[in-house]
Amino acid sequence: MTWHTGRMAALDFESSDKHHETARIVTCALILISGSLPVDARTWLLNPGIPMEPEAIKVHGITDEYAAEHGQPAAEGVLEIVTALSEVIAAGVPIVGHNIGRYDLNLLSAESERHLGGPLVETIPDCGTRMRVIDSMVLDRQAAPFRRRVSETQGAYQMRTTAEMYGLKWDESQAHGAEYDALMSARAAWHMGNIAHLPHQQRPDWVQKLRTQRFSSLAVDLDELHARQVGWARADAERFQAYLRDPVKAGDKHDPNAVIDPHWPLVPRPQNGAVQ
Repeated sequence: MTWHTGRMAALDFESSDKHHETARIVTCALILISGSLPVDARTWLLNPGIPMEPEAIKVHGITDEYAAEHGQPAAEGVLEIVTALSEVIAAGVPIVGHNIGRYDLNLLSAESERHLGGPLVETIPDCGTRMRVIDSMVLDRQAAPFRRRVSETQGAYQMRTTAEMYGLKWDESQAHGAEYDALMSARAAWHMGNIAHLPHQQRPDWVQKLRTQRFSSLAVDLDELHARQVGWARADAERFQAYLRDPVKAGDKHDPNAVIDPHWPLVPRPQNGAVQ
């Protein structure tokens, strides 16, 4: 059995803002899928306990008032999510999501520190060595590089773009719901894994026409795929940092002191750096 045909745990959060250090969880979906077994989905709605940023509310559509009335206490919900994730890791099931190693897992780690007294590496003591992650954004960047933005508002590797590249029908009315986005990331990852394990001549025409042929680098076992993503994510971070520091290439985004953390899938907390 290859990694894309085995059991996966699709994970996604909607949150109070876009910075994982300060954001609070609003909704979460953890969905066990594939592996020739029935789908097993769990979802949560939390009361973040702080006002959400207006842009975040526009994305997921959950207001402060709704979350306060219908959401469970944040500490209680975070404990349930961390417990559920620990069971997935103990079972050897990989966690799949889109940009999960840059955002979702680090959001949960910050919430774990905030409410449970320590980051994920402490509240799930073996997650640093046993957790396996499949990040559909990292895989897509590696397998199909040099993609251009679709438009001013749709990036080259955001969830919708990735989904549509692999033939998935996108429903904007359901998008940015944690359950929908989690499932779409798992389905996109499946398609990438399927292409990677096909002989070159059987791969889709658009794949055969890519400037580079990297899909075969995904055709490895789960442990090796996780290890390779660590390196790919680091390389992506280094390239983005160099881009931001280049005044010609970055233009209005130029920042000579830009620092992009290269760690993946969990960013270490700075020494004595308490979460807010």
